[in-house]
Amino acid sequence: MMLGQRDDEQLRLNIQKKYGFDKPLSDQYVLYLNDLSPLSFHSRGEKDFSNTKHHDYHIYTSLNFSEFQLVLKQPYLRTSFVRKGTSVSEIISDALPNTFILALSAITLALFLGIILGMYSALYKHKFIDHFLSSISVLGMALPSFFSAIIIAWLFGFEWQKYTGLSMTGSLYEVDDYGRGDYIAWRNLILPAITLGIRPLAVITQLTRNSLLDTLNEDYIITAKAKGLSSLRILFIHALPNALNPVITSLSGWLASMLAGAVFVEYIFGWNGLGKEIVHALNYLDLPLVMGAVLTLSVCFVIITIITDMIYYLLDPRLRA
Repeated sequence: MMLGQRDDEQLRLNIQKKYGFDKPLSDQYVLYLNDLSPLSFHSRGEKDFSNTKHHDYHIYTSLNFSEFQLVLKQPYLRTSFVRKGTSVSEIISDALPNTFILALSAITLALFLGIILGMYSALYKHKFIDHFLSSISVLGMALPSFFSAIIIAWLFGFEWQKYTGLSMTGSLYEVDDYGRGDYIAWRNLILPAITLGIRPLAVITQLTRNSLLDTLNEDYIITAKAKGLSSLRILFIHALPNALNPVITSLSGWLASMLAGAVFVEYIFGWNGLGKEIVHALNYLDLPLVMGAVLTLSVCFVIITIITDMIYYLLDPRLRA
């Protein structure tokens, strides 16, 4: 695959030696971890990491010993098998911001609408609006993203395109037809953000409703009502901040999972993000890109979880006490 029409036995052997494919799997695994680690070990006679001349690492400092060299460097994700000479880090750095913008837009939309709808559902408990929103939430949680993406793209980007002005496919950046370079097309963000935000919107609506109902039955809420505080003050100052704790807790998992779950949505809408790159890498067996993308998403998951725990600590005074 990498050699194309130039394939012959000698070139294949050279490729195996260059990427270490002639070594046992255990050795290949250790070499990959060594490349990935910011602090890595290399023999004094080794000019390049992992036997490749095309690398994207940046050396910060190094210590030389008699038999080996200790290097402090940028983590090295190796190079793409398909895009010859292109580093995996470069591909991920170009695609990840688009995925992050899409995921952040979707979770912001879901959080804003979910809290409002959850409040309405709690305030009008067992009324028509409550039953209606509950039914819609169940449908939203059960709807697969790839199916809803196809339906939304077809309806709003094709059938009703003359009314919406939206396209079935498109990414954040488009090329100007008059030769003025790239420009940001925010309208292309609308449909994939709505599609990706449907499931977290349904979950946040139900979480807000149930948590707010429990909070409104607490003793301090009853005391606030007895003191004559207004309903809006009780709702927004006393009840809602405490009811949002489970919502914030679930928010980290949803935002992190959206970075990985955007694969189908990005592919269907033609959004040039990391999810679309993963699909192409899987189709063409570009294993370094697949491994680099999975590792990047894993790191993002950990970082988002830590940030969410910090926000949860700030919102809940009981944890500070």
